[in-house]
Amino acid sequence: MSTRDYILGRIRWSLGRSAFERESEEQLAKRIAEPKANLIPKRGQLDHKAQLSLFVKMAKEVNATVSRIKSLENVPRAVAKYLKDHELKTSVRLASHEALAALDWSKLETVSGASEGRDMVSVVMAYGGAAETGSLALLSGPDSPTTLNFLPDYHIVVVKAEEIVGDYEAIYARMRRESNSVDFMPRAMNWVSGPSRTADIEQTLLLGAHGPRSLHILLVEEDHG
Repeated sequence: MSTRDYILGRIRWSLGRSAFERESEEQLAKRIAEPKANLIPKRGQLDHKAQLSLFVKMAKEVNATVSRIKSLENVPRAVAKYLKDHELKTSVRLASHEALAALDWSKLETVSGASEGRDMVSVVMAYGGAAETGSLALLSGPDSPTTLNFLPDYHIVVVKAEEIVGDYEAIYARMRRESNSVDFMPRAMNWVSGPSRTADIEQTLLLGAHGPRSLHILLVEEDHG
């Protein structure tokens, strides 16, 4: 048996299929059109208020910082405060997301577009968040270049409270619904849980080893009532 045959055989075994079992095109199309959810941890299956609290708790446990603000209009002020508190220059690389572009950034120096690695601070808009791990779903696209998530030292992410859900599968389900209705599908989705970290050397935790050394989340709890 070749290595290739062994690997494919192990995959078939893990899926509970025999070596000669094949799926028809109709079966494959149905499986893609009606995907089954993976295992969903119970931890995130709470009412929405509790999910928000869990999201904040889990995000902080992986070295992220969180500010809860009442309106999107307060985002530039919250960013300015973060820069001042960390003694950073008042310049940021801003994602071109329409929700961010509509805000008043006159007190800060902003540039938009992809980062080439020389930016200290980026501000992006998250697609959503998963309470079970305090993770953010970040999509690639013209209004949210992936470089903004990995190259700047200080990563500031804005996420709406209404887009925090209990688990990963809820985010995937939303993306599938939206892709069917508006021909939307990002090239990539990145799950971010806290700043970049490694403990490869003597099991000593080091932040910023291969990405941002700081992740700050602005959780917007806008009241639409």
